[in-house]
Amino acid sequence: MLEIDKTLKSANVILPLPPEKGQMQDMDVYIRFMRHLRCVPNSRATIKVLSAIQFTADFLDCSDAHIGKLLVDLGLRAPRMAFPAEFLSYADAALIRTGWVVGGPSAGLTALKAHWDEMGEDKFAAFRSTHSLAVSPFASRVTA
Repeated sequence: MLEIDKTLKSANVILPLPPEKGQMQDMDVYIRFMRHLRCVPNSRATIKVLSAIQFTADFLDCSDAHIGKLLVDLGLRAPRMAFPAEFLSYADAALIRTGWVVGGPSAGLTALKAHWDEMGEDKFAAFRSTHSLAVSPFASRVTA
């Protein structure tokens, strides 16, 4: 048990707490996530968290961003690389806004941002995202 705690502490991962009574959907997400977290055959905590989020989303037929948000609201704190890209784009879009604006960050997301800042994550990651470009189908043709 001590070995697992050292690994999680060194990876800056804080696992979520179970939801309060009356939140059955959140409890189902929490149970599936924690069960799969133990079964992931990897020693890196960030990979375990990412795999468990994706497995839970696939099992419950939800998006990765939704499962990530539920777990963050329950107290999950981990580096950026432990979250799916879909959740990170949601989080970056929400964190750019203030808390009073529609689409702004929740209390859990604000705490996650504080955790990222404490760890030394890139503060401008939201602005460094890649943007897809529309490419003309005629531009890729090679004429001889």
